[in-house]
Parts: sequence; structure tokens; C-alpha cells
Amino acid sequence: QVQLVESGGGLVQAGGSLRLSCAASGRTFSSNAMGWFRQAPGKEREFVAAITWNGRITYYADSVKGRFTISRNNAKNTVYLQMNSLKSEDTAIYYCAAHLGGSYYDPLAFGRWGQGTQVTVSS
Repeated sequence: QVQLVESGGGLVQAGGSLRLSCAASGRTFSSNAMGWFRQAPGKEREFVAAITWNGRITYYADSVKGRFTISRNNAKNTVYLQMNSLKSEDTAIYYCAAHLGGSYYDPLAFGRWGQGTQVTVSS
């Protein structure tokens, strides 16, 4: 069973960058596709990015395409989210999760959610 811990969030000015990390424990990490989601106050959790188990295919929400990059290092049991050109609308709690089956864009297709890390972008 995979357990996930996110880190790397913080306060950044608009236009700045942050790199989120999601450290996984458990022997099955390398066999799972992984995803990043975010949830802003008063809004539903939304898809941000996903990556297949071998890192060869990535998926992005239109709102972050060209600004965010998802990657993984299976030797380190870690998945990353590099966020550049941050905007105030990127402010949210960011969660990573393991893909269990179904659409990569659907939060219901993911499980083993981490506790989240807060990202705040000041304008």
C-alpha cells in the first residue's frame, strides 16, 4: 500500500516558481500512475497533472499547460510538480494521489491521497 507525503508549498509572488514533491512509501509506487490535484477554498478538487508509471506520458489541465511540469523518479519513490509563471488563481492546497483505474482527469480514479501542501500566490 502506498502512502504519500507532499512538500514544497509556500508563499510566492505572481510570476514566481515552486517545486512540489510527493514522497511515497510502499513497494508498489513504481507500478502506479500518479497525479496532482488542487483544491481552492469553496471549490471542488480539480485535476492538475498526471504521469504514467514509467514517466513516458504526461497529462495536464489546460489551465496549467505550458507552465507546470510533472515528473517522477521511481528510484527515489518521488513525483514532482514544477510550477512556473505562477498566477494568483493557482492558489490552492495541492495533493498528490496514486491512480487506481479510470480517467486520469477524474479525482475518483485516484486514491492514497496525501495530506496536501498549501500554495499561495500573491499578486
